Amino acid sequence: MYPLTGVIRPYAWGSRTAIAELQGRPTPTEGPEAELWLGAHPGDPSTVPGPDGPVTLTTLIDGDPAGQLGAGVAERFGPRLPYLMKVLAAGAPLSLQAHPDLKYAAEAFARQEADPALPKNYTDANHKPEMLVALTPFDALCGFRPTEVSALVLAGLGLSELEPVVAVLREGDLSEAVRLLLSWPAEDRPALIDAVVAAASATGESHPHAESYRLAVDLATHYPGDPGVLVALLLNLVHLAPGEAIWMPAGNLHAYLRGLGVELMAASDNVLRGGLTPKRVDVGELLKVLRFETLDDPLLHGAEAGPGVTAWRVPVRDFELYRIELTGSRPPVRLPGSGPRIILGVAGDVHVGAEHGIPVTLSPGTAAYGPAAAGPLTAAGVGTVFVAAVPG
Repeated sequence: MYPLTGVIRPYAWGSRTAIAELQGRPTPTEGPEAELWLGAHPGDPSTVPGPDGPVTLTTLIDGDPAGQLGAGVAERFGPRLPYLMKVLAAGAPLSLQAHPDLKYAAEAFARQEADPALPKNYTDANHKPEMLVALTPFDALCGFRPTEVSALVLAGLGLSELEPVVAVLREGDLSEAVRLLLSWPAEDRPALIDAVVAAASATGESHPHAESYRLAVDLATHYPGDPGVLVALLLNLVHLAPGEAIWMPAGNLHAYLRGLGVELMAASDNVLRGGLTPKRVDVGELLKVLRFETLDDPLLHGAEAGPGVTAWRVPVRDFELYRIELTGSRPPVRLPGSGPRIILGVAGDVHVGAEHGIPVTLSPGTAAYGPAAAGPLTAAGVGTVFVAAVPG
């Protein structure tokens, strides 16, 4: 077992309190702290102690793929950790985004590498399905809601400019509705969003779609003149309580709005944005990746996997996530999962270790790494940890 030190990324939308409060550091922090990366992604690999100082997890795995990952994982994914764990702290809304599936990512990345003239939309050949479990109340947009509801919301604004979008939504054509909104002439976007904000602000709290209109006003405050404000109204607005989760498979349009959560994803950085961002939006490429289907239930429901153990299993082979709640009233608990595991503490003090070796004590916001060669891992103490693992 190794204590694992992650890297905090200071994106502008990050919180100045959430990660620091989890780790027991003073707040507010000097700058925003958006994501704590725990893994071996080459963009910001975590480190473990070495004989001569910190060693990146990437270097550790490169030196012994079979021992670190297990022969099965190394054969399936090559010499790399297939997942990336994060603590995500949204202090402001993130961009609307989606991720390609594995086949399309590989093909698009190969085309991009072969033709330098193509836009650089892809950083690697991997997919990036992801899930998030809330640690605090967490708001997000996740998947398209029924088109008839979206049509009523946009029509309720009473803006003639939006009538073509309302018409295609009433026909059930999500693809065309998104295309129309994201292709809105740049010179007309500020006036349109200003009109949306004025109309949304004029509706009363008793209006059936008051929550959607409050969302539009809030998003426009952060991203004035951005057509993503309207695309957001086509999506499910989800309010997660602590312990609830959402799942974002390939092609799912989503955005995190605010809150603290544990995120687990395939180890990729392929992101196609759809608005609510100052960065480039490639509308044509996004439309190729999006799945234009209604998501009736955005929640990812966990399953009991033993006393105090909740499992979130998703239909990809890259990762699975467990939460273990320890009361101290029973002997050490064997950690679920297999292969290389990352264990994140979120409450109390939990001691995790292998059969032979010194255990690592996890306080909130600290992590440990257990290579496949460590064998069975156990946890003891009083507190809560999350365990990222590779299925099967």
